[in-house]
Amino acid sequence: MNLIHTNYVNTVPFSTNRTNYYVYVPSQTLLRKKKSKHLQMRLSNSAADGSVNGTVPRRSLTALQSAKSSSALEQLDIERGVCVPFRKYSPETVRNKVLESRGAIFSLISRGVEIVWSLGLYWSALVYDFLVGRDEEVVPFRARQLRNLLCDLGPSFVKAGQVLANRPDIIREDYMNELCILQDDVPPFPNQVAFNIIEEELGQPLEAVFSQISSRTIAAASLGQVYRATLRDSGEDVAIKVQRPQIEPIIYRDLFLFRNLASFLNGISLQKLGCNAELIVDEFGEKLLEELDYTLEARNIEDFLENFKNDPTVKIPRVYKKLCGSRVLVMEWIDGIRCTDPQAIKEGGIDVNGFLTVGVSAALRQLLEFGLFHGDPHPGNIFAMRDGRIAYVDFGNVAVLSQQNKQILIDAVVHAVNEDYVEMANDFTRLGFLAPGTDVSPIIPALEAIWQNSAGKGVSDFNFRSVTGKFNQLVYNYPIRIPERFSLVIRSLLTQEGICFTLKPDFKFLEVAYPYVAKRLLTDPNPALRERLIQVLFKDGIFQWKRLENLIVLAKENVTKMSSNPALQVKEMQGSRDWKVQRKLDLTDTIKDGARLFLIDEGIRRQLLLALTEDSKLHIQELVDVYRLLENDIDVPSVALEVARDFPTVVRDLMLSWRCS
Repeated sequence: MNLIHTNYVNTVPFSTNRTNYYVYVPSQTLLRKKKSKHLQMRLSNSAADGSVNGTVPRRSLTALQSAKSSSALEQLDIERGVCVPFRKYSPETVRNKVLESRGAIFSLISRGVEIVWSLGLYWSALVYDFLVGRDEEVVPFRARQLRNLLCDLGPSFVKAGQVLANRPDIIREDYMNELCILQDDVPPFPNQVAFNIIEEELGQPLEAVFSQISSRTIAAASLGQVYRATLRDSGEDVAIKVQRPQIEPIIYRDLFLFRNLASFLNGISLQKLGCNAELIVDEFGEKLLEELDYTLEARNIEDFLENFKNDPTVKIPRVYKKLCGSRVLVMEWIDGIRCTDPQAIKEGGIDVNGFLTVGVSAALRQLLEFGLFHGDPHPGNIFAMRDGRIAYVDFGNVAVLSQQNKQILIDAVVHAVNEDYVEMANDFTRLGFLAPGTDVSPIIPALEAIWQNSAGKGVSDFNFRSVTGKFNQLVYNYPIRIPERFSLVIRSLLTQEGICFTLKPDFKFLEVAYPYVAKRLLTDPNPALRERLIQVLFKDGIFQWKRLENLIVLAKENVTKMSSNPALQVKEMQGSRDWKVQRKLDLTDTIKDGARLFLIDEGIRRQLLLALTEDSKLHIQELVDVYRLLENDIDVPSVALEVARDFPTVVRDLMLSWRCS
């Protein structure tokens, strides 16, 4: 087979990651969280324990254990507003998979002894340090020792260490910092083994599909490795990700042992985190097994393509689904500039400030608009394209936020703006950070101190790392558990902020984030966001005129920056693409909804009238100032026409409201 090509440049490092996501609907209907052709609707199962009227039927010990573990997974689904009816992971599935293999008992015993012996020695060293009073002074050494120990124990422990690096609720910050540099780079496995796996997944010889394939791996990680190749039919360059041979049985075996060991830590976990240690293992196992299935990653790429299909600033690689399988992923090759090389970006004709604006806006859209975000945006997974776009690769580690979670996050932002710390603490419970029924009163002063200290510095000195540092101390001292999806959110924001600081040390994240959030609040037709806008504009029953003006100024700034790709210095390059972009701040729907609310909602009407007459004076000047901000963006005849078209519906709703009252 004369396919080996040695002239490819190693420009796209990959790491293997994880995903799958569904939206939880209270009516027991499950939909895959998509706007694309994959939208599916399924009915959920009945109660996991089969109980009727609160009575649990008699059953075997195995069935009771099954119900217990199913209950833990259902708790996760309800907490995150997401349900996965056909999940790869469950404790029963893992146990059955492990015990059905030949020689399972011997393998489990030998591996269990290795794990217990290694971790036991490490734990004994920590206890000795404490007894002799040197536990604090040897922390850097013990943290490095833990990192090396996890690497020695294999891929499951490397992945566990990477998760712990974002879990201040489980380990202290100095250990987290050490685990943040934990890498899963390992020597590649032989090319011929990889090529055999590719041929097995394709069902045909390599030379029938590819005209060339690199002789060396582009990147190798604990779960797989990547090659560059050229498709025979089209001549397109592609990246091929291949899973390590026999990695799945190793992962299943370790997950089985993890969960059994976790059962001995439930008492401590309940006291410190408010949940069983087994629940934390279930979160980890679910993501890790999804990471092993490359068909899920292919679906994630298609979702990202759908979400960003009309965005002129984001490049998502095409996936070749017909060439993909559970162990092989084939996607478009991304030939971009590393996002941590400011000089190369400038030489490519790309404005650094503009590129940073593009990156932050894309991240915020993933988090707050789509609820589907890249969970591992490290420098090897983000590139600057020469036409100014930001490109993402490696979509294994993708997480989803349900509509419910997104609304609660926005609630938390609103409560922070209004300095309502009691409700901020309650938002923690609604998001799953605190167990239901937890007394939040001890947490309120700590939240207030963190926010006022950070917000008091202003935009110029605000950064996520300082805030999360204080937050880490809070969650370590209180029974707070960080749900897995939010640990990914925190890691994603911190990683991208770090990239921004590499490109521009004095970068101000909020200077880019605020305009995007302002535009969302002012223009998004979602009724939930309309309600949050009202909450932002009214504080203690008083209309905040200055806050409205600031929102408008910031929203216009966002539209101006994003109306053309700000990363391009050579503007003529943009003419070659038919971008669909917003050129003006369109508040037509907002004005129409505001007019409707004014006529129908007596409370809003009273508040707005009070806003115009508060302090015993007419606030005409404030209205004039707002109009001047918008006069170039609002087409008054068009807005009036839209309001007139909606008038019959408003009259009907008004009459219905009178009738009901």
